[in-house]
Amino acid sequence: MAEKDVALITGAARGIGFGIAESLARAGYDIALLDLDRAAVEGAARQIGDLGGGRVVATTADVTNRTEVEAAVAAVHAAFGRIDVLVNNAGIVRDRRLVKMDESDWDAVIAVNLKSQFLMCKAVVPGMIERAYGRIVNISSRAWLGGFGQANYSAAKGGVVSLTRSLAIELARNGITVNAIAPGIVETPLFQNFEPEVQERLKKSVPMQRIGTPKDIAQAAVFFAGRASSYITGQLIYVCGGRSLSSPSV
Repeated sequence: MAEKDVALITGAARGIGFGIAESLARAGYDIALLDLDRAAVEGAARQIGDLGGGRVVATTADVTNRTEVEAAVAAVHAAFGRIDVLVNNAGIVRDRRLVKMDESDWDAVIAVNLKSQFLMCKAVVPGMIERAYGRIVNISSRAWLGGFGQANYSAAKGGVVSLTRSLAIELARNGITVNAIAPGIVETPLFQNFEPEVQERLKKSVPMQRIGTPKDIAQAAVFFAGRASSYITGQLIYVCGGRSLSSPSV
């Protein structure tokens, strides 16, 4: 019986990360969940384990800290022997207009949304090169096109697109594909915290007139993580209900 591919997902305790982890588990992958929140990620691992599919482990790390990232990746290697798929999903927002944005707001968002992807790739790629196989899926955002009050977030997510393209060029000869997903507005705990009128305004800004779900994003991730996408690399796919086609004012 062939071994299952192993997928490591960051920011996996909730929202898009959990949705991707759950969908990959249903697709037959062994799953490693990584998050800063130990209690939440262990709870998420139990939920995915209850699906009755492959093996599931939970680990914690500050993804902006090289030492912690390397320790977490080593723990996943110890559990499974390898990592076939890396999904870089961890992210935060600190939206403010430029005149009100502190340097700490800029540094934190760049670190969590962009530097973390660099550190995770640095830690995971050597093993992929050794096996001449790998799939890296980086979560960007429709916001990389620009957004009001999002100078830090848009810059970070634009950096993710450029990182994806550069690594795709570097790693193609090693059997490793690197692609990115740009979600639009997604129904996550952050969205649910908005006032009802804000939620409705955001919904109306989407051409499809609905808010995306983590499962919508997960379908693209499952495709990029699979063997069927072997001749696709360096690409960005929007999963945003058409929002990337316009310049919404909200």
